[in-house]
Amino acid sequence: MAKQETEQARISLGAAGKTDVRTQFGALCYRVKNGDLQFCLITSRGTGRWIVPKGWPMDGETPGQAAATEAWEEAGVEGRVRSRPLGVYSYYKVHSADSLPCVVVVYPLKVKRAQSRWPECKERQRRWVSRRKAARLIEEPELRQMILHFDPKLV
Repeated sequence: MAKQETEQARISLGAAGKTDVRTQFGALCYRVKNGDLQFCLITSRGTGRWIVPKGWPMDGETPGQAAATEAWEEAGVEGRVRSRPLGVYSYYKVHSADSLPCVVVVYPLKVKRAQSRWPECKERQRRWVSRRKAARLIEEPELRQMILHFDPKLV
């Protein structure tokens, strides 16, 4: 494996132990418009950086369903989520004075509808962007690689 790939595959736990890591489920929301692949990115509530919709496991929902629920609540999009994840990425969720290590399992979601009003529309911005622009806006290297190598024909 190339050095760059090895570094991107590593998960950073920082000072946390294995039991301190939290799992979230995220949605890589996409559509094809006029023949062009587009990704839906949203801003985080805290820092305003560009992210994909993601959240904690939900009682009674599969991981893919939880990702689809987050896509609706955070981005106002609905569509078909796949049951097989694309991959995982890690990040630190800043919570008060603490930093919580999280691993996000990402599910592809083909968007059928984007609503103009949704539960968090006053708290976040939503933007449809090209693959290259999405990769530039996303900070997490593993998620960036998922976007760069995403093929809607393979999901």
